[in-house]
Amino acid sequence: MRLAVSTLGMPGEGVESAIETAVRFGCEGLELRLHPDTGVHAGLGAAERVAVREAILGRGLAVAALAGYIRISGSGPDDGVVAGLRADLELAADLGASGVRVFPGGDDLEAARRRVRAVADLCRERGVRVFVETHDALPTGAAVGRLLDLVDLPEVTGAIWDVLHPWRHGETPGRTYEVLSGHLSYVQIKDAVSAQDTTPRPMGTGSVPLEDCGELLRGFEGWVSLEWERTWYPDVEPVEHVLPGARAWVSRYASRPDK
Repeated sequence: MRLAVSTLGMPGEGVESAIETAVRFGCEGLELRLHPDTGVHAGLGAAERVAVREAILGRGLAVAALAGYIRISGSGPDDGVVAGLRADLELAADLGASGVRVFPGGDDLEAARRRVRAVADLCRERGVRVFVETHDALPTGAAVGRLLDLVDLPEVTGAIWDVLHPWRHGETPGRTYEVLSGHLSYVQIKDAVSAQDTTPRPMGTGSVPLEDCGELLRGFEGWVSLEWERTWYPDVEPVEHVLPGARAWVSRYASRPDK
């Protein structure tokens, strides 16, 4: 496992501050939320992209992924969705990220298939991928697995397992892992008060079955990102209070039992 931290947990802070936090707490990467408030978005010019990438790489970090907000299976015309996705993927390539997080945004799986296929050549050419998160209209591993099975482009797609959403919709971690195992590319870890109250809690102090998730993921070789949702819950602790617990969780489950 490689630990990253999402800039969602650092509202109002710029890239330089996020870099300092990641380095200080032993992260290997940053998950960059795409939004004007963060200073990272598809509207950046060429020089700005170079500056962001060099600032991150220069401190020994990687860009784990870009957290975009394109909704690939929502209703409406394809053109705007494809254009937005293409722009985010180009940014990911320019910043050296492995890919872009997208949301389902609806349950039109055929629309998702068309839209991902429309950017498949770009993904192959630039070495980036489309990561579909267990979220909103398709919150379970089973639902996202069906979408990715239909798209049928494993070389340019992957699943993000946000450990909160499948569980709070009644899917056990074991089931999520089973149905996503062929697609799983990235994991977002977090804890929360309960399935009904998703107020963030430091790792191990809420109700999310993190031990079950960790045992299933033991030895996982991809990115594990702490998604501390302080942007949406401004009264919770700063991310600096939570990162040590995330670091300890990753260390605990980083090795396979036989190592």
